[in-house]
Amino acid sequence: MFHPRVIFRVIGMLLFIEALFMLMCVGVAFFYNENTVQSLLSSAGIVALIGAVLVFLCKGGNRNVSFKDGYIVVSLCWVVFSLLGTLPYILSGSITNFTDAFFETMSGFSTTGATILEDIEALPKSILFWRMMTHWVGGLGIVFFTVAVFPMFGLNDIKLFSAESVGPMRSKLHPRISVTARWILTIYIALTIICAVSLNVVGMGWFDSICHSMSTIATGGFSTKQASIAAFNSPAIEYVITFFMFVSGVNLSLLYLAIFKLRPMTLLRDTEFKTYLIIVAVFTFAIGLGLFFSPGDMDAESSFRASVFQVVSLQTTTGFATVDYAAWMPLLWLLLCALMFFGACSGSTSGAMKCVRISILFKVVWNEFKRIVHPNAVIPVRMSKRVIPTAVQSAILAYTVIYIFTLVAGLFVNMAFGIDFLDSFSISVASVGNVGPALGNYGPMDSFALLPDGVKWFSAFQMLVGRLEFFAVLLLFTPVFWKRR
Repeated sequence: MFHPRVIFRVIGMLLFIEALFMLMCVGVAFFYNENTVQSLLSSAGIVALIGAVLVFLCKGGNRNVSFKDGYIVVSLCWVVFSLLGTLPYILSGSITNFTDAFFETMSGFSTTGATILEDIEALPKSILFWRMMTHWVGGLGIVFFTVAVFPMFGLNDIKLFSAESVGPMRSKLHPRISVTARWILTIYIALTIICAVSLNVVGMGWFDSICHSMSTIATGGFSTKQASIAAFNSPAIEYVITFFMFVSGVNLSLLYLAIFKLRPMTLLRDTEFKTYLIIVAVFTFAIGLGLFFSPGDMDAESSFRASVFQVVSLQTTTGFATVDYAAWMPLLWLLLCALMFFGACSGSTSGAMKCVRISILFKVVWNEFKRIVHPNAVIPVRMSKRVIPTAVQSAILAYTVIYIFTLVAGLFVNMAFGIDFLDSFSISVASVGNVGPALGNYGPMDSFALLPDGVKWFSAFQMLVGRLEFFAVLLLFTPVFWKRR
């Protein structure tokens, strides 16, 4: 059973958070003496007013959030945040078309990083900062920030946290969800600060450093430059961003234990982390070798740097680019497309399948071969020396089927609007996996501006379901969810 008054009261509270982040952008507008102050203040005021109305109209209701309420709140708040997140773009005149503004905002909150902008440098810095803010908030999750920073709301936060958490096996650092959330937020903020300082040290200006650190740690991919990281033409910047993209692809709970609890061996004992490391190493070597022997003037270091940057960028679904990999040989496209499908670790800010699911799927398939040879044997599936329950294996298989079905649905929708097969498929892969740049005509150095509006809306839907890992959103479309029992 669900409770509408509880749902809308919680969404009203969450809107205060969005208004607060918009107000932070006002400070940037003041600092750079931009004419966006009024539009940002108006945006924050409208969002706060809507939130206040929802809280006032729904006050006095039951404060307990059921699991059904949690799923409705999470799905609805991501849509509402993206709808209202268009206000800074529209009121400032940065993006005048509502479809484009919604696409850009959903791409930001879902940390996809696909953009419709064709002259990013022309935007005011305060609007660029809002773009990065959508990444940074969406990286951990909209509800997550409320649980971590505002437990005084008195919500039954385990229901909201469970609905928004992603990954087949969720880890808790503390019995209380709010404490776990604050600890993970601590490592998230710490990484953002360290990344910003590191980028500034190697030659990036402070504004660009802060913006790119938010985008990097959130594995989002928005940049302050139209040419992405290639615009800086700096090997040092590329290596720093590569390192922090890789770190951001690691389970944040493991990072907290390794760094703050001084237990680095926790990482090396984790099967998923080892899988992640192996995939990055193998694909970097293969693509680097392909680039070195391809026609051109790339030496060994340039080949390695281009390879490791793009491998980590696409594996973590960040989507930054230093070269136009859409111009590489088709075999390297195939390898990059596989990385878009794999993703990094569960519990990180990255998208796509996640290494843990890839590992478990591989083990399930391998065990089936063993059972053919030894039909009476009991062969458990293990990860990090833990037996994976059958229910989790079934959920991963179901997730994989839904993932592929959503990819194929996107392929059909895109082609129905007249887009060719390669572009249609790569757009679908990039949207569902929250990768951002696609291949072909919508590669890393291109924008999505020329896509038909219908494709943009469906791609935004794919971004949402991909970010919330399908079940939280698609569950709302099943009749059984709405039954009273």
